[in-house]
Amino acid sequence: MIADPGEEPPIRPPEPPQAPASTTAKVVSIKPEEIVEYPKMRPEVQKLVRESLKLTALGLGYTYGSNNPENKGMDCSGTVQRALKAAGVKNPPRSSYTIYQWAGAAGNIRLARGVESLEDEAFQKLKPGDLLFWEGTYATAKRKPPISHVMIYLGTWKKDGKPVIFGASSGRRFRGKKIHGVSVFDFALPRKESKAKFVGYGPV
Repeated sequence: MIADPGEEPPIRPPEPPQAPASTTAKVVSIKPEEIVEYPKMRPEVQKLVRESLKLTALGLGYTYGSNNPENKGMDCSGTVQRALKAAGVKNPPRSSYTIYQWAGAAGNIRLARGVESLEDEAFQKLKPGDLLFWEGTYATAKRKPPISHVMIYLGTWKKDGKPVIFGASSGRRFRGKKIHGVSVFDFALPRKESKAKFVGYGPV
């Protein structure tokens, strides 16, 4: 897999629940057929990818505390929860931390702390549909580990051969474009000096 430079989510203090979206949505949407691995994905993974990309086509902004498109925006875990539900997963958890616990309880988390390149062997088993977890993207209270961000790995974009992920953020990028909302994003590991850290990944 090719490492892709980019920006991790900005470090920010906890936000109050139901904070409104701060700016107009600026998002990117692609089609499932634009993903190299799509034809060979298992049917349930294809469905998750399709449902995720449907959400990117709605022009939704980033709204902390929301998991409902009717609010014109959602946060990272609300977006992932919504995609999982649409794909047929029963009762997926709501927060990035509880999603991490849920995946971990099934023994599905592959840790990649301290890894500096997507070409590292730690990512050899990464597959489309896997959940991706970060910590330190903003202050958390008593979470151990302090998971604060979750997204979904989509696969490789045909247009440039680089990895793409799905979720919601205000500040991450897609191929040089700063994103605000529910979108496709670059898969970029945090810089070494960043407080944000990539933790690991695993299947639903």
